[in-house]
Amino acid sequence: MDSRPRLFAKAATWQCAGLVSMSVIGFLFTGSIAAGGGIAVAGAMTGFVTYVVHEMLWAKIPWGRI
Repeated sequence: MDSRPRLFAKAATWQCAGLVSMSVIGFLFTGSIAAGGGIAVAGAMTGFVTYVVHEMLWAKIPWGRI
């Protein structure tokens, strides 16, 4: 099981990668850097929270652990 600091570090680095990729995708769809960035920031914030909650919930489930 990961410590909370490790969990948050993993979530943050994952979201940084997602932020960059979503910015590019948002720009390609809208043609606007501001709109693409806004979409990416909203997605990163939502993704960060859902990732942490998801990991915390799965940490409580013993199924599949050896």
